[in-house]
Amino acid sequence: MPILKEPPPQWSPDLCTTNLMHNAVRQEVFATARTVIVKVGSNVLARDDDQLDEERIRNIGEQISRLKAAGRQVVLVTSGAVAAGIGMLGLSERPASLSALQAAAAVGQPHLMTVWGAALRDSGHPVAQILVTVNDFRSRQRYINARNTIRTLLAQNVVPVVNENDTVSIDEITVGDNDQLAAMIATLVPDPLLIILSSVDGLLDGSPDDPASQPISIVQRPSDDLQSYVADTVSSRGTGGMRAKLKAIVAACDMGESVILANGRTPGILDSIRDGQPVGTLFLASGETVPAWKKWIAYASKPAGTLVIDAGAIKAVCDSGRSLLAVGIRQVDGDFDPGASVEITDESARCVARGLANYSSSDIRIIAGAQSDQIPELLGHVPYGEVIHRDNLVLTSSNG
Repeated sequence: MPILKEPPPQWSPDLCTTNLMHNAVRQEVFATARTVIVKVGSNVLARDDDQLDEERIRNIGEQISRLKAAGRQVVLVTSGAVAAGIGMLGLSERPASLSALQAAAAVGQPHLMTVWGAALRDSGHPVAQILVTVNDFRSRQRYINARNTIRTLLAQNVVPVVNENDTVSIDEITVGDNDQLAAMIATLVPDPLLIILSSVDGLLDGSPDDPASQPISIVQRPSDDLQSYVADTVSSRGTGGMRAKLKAIVAACDMGESVILANGRTPGILDSIRDGQPVGTLFLASGETVPAWKKWIAYASKPAGTLVIDAGAIKAVCDSGRSLLAVGIRQVDGDFDPGASVEITDESARCVARGLANYSSSDIRIIAGAQSDQIPELLGHVPYGEVIHRDNLVLTSSNG
């Protein structure tokens, strides 16, 4: 459960007030969304005995149908395969070993899809199962294929039901949790609104054990700083927690997408969100929508190394929107080829951007700190004037 240890200084008191202005903002956020990604957590889907709560799933399915009737395309990101398997196998607790978790997921996933399929088909909407691992996002071609598949399904009035492929995922290829997965899926669809349904009422202004605690209505400038104000524990059925949710939320907001965190156990919660009612916490998009190409660079591609840059380069890249030149590079970590995704940090290891390098790590080590007109002499060739062109560079939430 989220515990707000103290109010972040950038939050004004009226952020805890549900007023007409906030309702208007919520209505505008929904009105401008073409695609709604609904992520449903395990603690919403499962009863206390770890069996799937089929009545709640059916209710959520009916609300998804009403979202579609309101003119929105919907992608469903669902947890619950492991939880369903735990119940079906009669286990008393979540398995500890990877193989046992994968076995539970293998048993639970077909049942999970059967229940969702029945809930949505009853309202006239066929479903399509999509199981993914992080490799489907790291590869640019597979990323594009996933995007095309999902968009084709949406055009045919099908509801894509997405889950991480827990039966084969290992640490090297796991997305991590379905909050992260939902944020990644949001990069694949047009004009998204991400709704995360959890077992909490939103980001609270106090301890969840305090009856006086209320959800913050709107967070205007989501950033990584939110992590320092929240303490939580991982849920018994899920793999994340409030910290994981905030990480996914900030990443989505950085990409120009708004996110709503709300309680999926509240009857009619999606209907309330559709109507702009003051439920849960709305995290507003940070700035303009990022082009799809840069979304992949920033969020889906896996960094192969790190470039440490000086204060002058920080100013040029972050404040002036310029390309990264060799003269500002102080250190190169990792071994990578031209075209690799790399993180860009300041000299205190704070990540400020990500981008695609024009040079290999070995060549960058040779030209680091040099002026651009010195590169031909140092390398014997000069294919690029920039180490990372600004078109292939994306600022991160931690910069500034």
